[in-house]
Amino acid sequence: MDLPIYLDYHSTTPIDVRVLDSMLPFYRSDFGNAASASHAFGKKAHQAVEEARAKVAHLINASEPEEIIFTSGTTESNNFALKGIAAMYQEKGNHIITTAIEHKSVLEVCKFLERDGFQITYLPVNQEGIVSFEELKRAMTPQTILISVMHANNEIGTIQPIVQIGRFASEHNIFFHCDAAQTAGRISIDVQASGIDLLSFSAHKMYGPKGIGALYVRKKDPRVRLEPFIHGGGQERDLRSGTLNVAGIVGFGKAAEIGDQEMESDAVWILHLREKLRQGIQSRLTDTYVHGSLERRLPGNLNMSFAYVEGETLLNELCEEIAVSSGSACASQGPGLSYVLRALGVKEELIHTSIRFGLGRFNTEAEIDYTVKRVTEIVSRLRGHSPIYKKERPARVEKK
Repeated sequence: MDLPIYLDYHSTTPIDVRVLDSMLPFYRSDFGNAASASHAFGKKAHQAVEEARAKVAHLINASEPEEIIFTSGTTESNNFALKGIAAMYQEKGNHIITTAIEHKSVLEVCKFLERDGFQITYLPVNQEGIVSFEELKRAMTPQTILISVMHANNEIGTIQPIVQIGRFASEHNIFFHCDAAQTAGRISIDVQASGIDLLSFSAHKMYGPKGIGALYVRKKDPRVRLEPFIHGGGQERDLRSGTLNVAGIVGFGKAAEIGDQEMESDAVWILHLREKLRQGIQSRLTDTYVHGSLERRLPGNLNMSFAYVEGETLLNELCEEIAVSSGSACASQGPGLSYVLRALGVKEELIHTSIRFGLGRFNTEAEIDYTVKRVTEIVSRLRGHSPIYKKERPARVEKK
């Protein structure tokens, strides 16, 4: 076993060597521009892009490959979806429904749209982080044009009832957008069965390259029309112009193909490791708390609080040996407590002590055993120096 150990798979994933191998020719010999159809280099690049588009479409059961628009990642796709719908359908209505625990790339866009006169409803979640379907139904108005609910939360791994939401949206002629950054390629997504009209996701969350993502845009039943996001040469159905990242797209396609084939076996292995980690820690340490639902949860997610320990101190103690996170990687540099855990009603002192473990395809049993050992040692030592712990738990001895 080598150190450091990587347990931050919700932030990003290491690229699968099979993905890298598929990309390398498009940096070397097959370096053509996919828009240069007049010669062999361009034709080969174009063919590779379209083959990858088909693989990405198949991953989510899109009805046509053309429904996949390549972007730079989920943040861009979320911006594209919300702003594109708002601009195209503002004469129909100005109300959008989302949740209080969406990724910042959805919440910040909603705040931007509020300044342009849109009304945004931020639905609460219960203690497990699941949105209330009844609250959603009550929030709908004649002006509602879009519902945006993430598939699974990036901090706590809670999986939302997207099939129920999608069917409701479809019945009421409201577009449904879903941020699937944490789920695409990891668990099954079917945009047809779920009634999803727009879906955002990225390659680097499924063992592919960084800097390439996609927005699924339904073409029929109903057809979704978007305001173009980037103007220029007319690439990506005139919606997102610019020279295509051919190597990245090829890698995305390969990652999607592998995800299609291996996500079920991956999920079984990763869930085994997660439960080994959770049970190992909780059998050795008292006063630990898991946030979010254990039943409706991504297999590799474990968000835990360690009472009487400052999370930042714990992170600093772990960071040279074990890569973990205090929450969303995209917001980890910002000040303040996790808005996701606040929305669950978690007490402030426990939010301060929360750690997100993200497990993935390449983790091993030995790594989990070592992590359990080191977390137990560090938390026990830090609690031994805590006057609050000594005062409130004078007779408490951590299990060995």
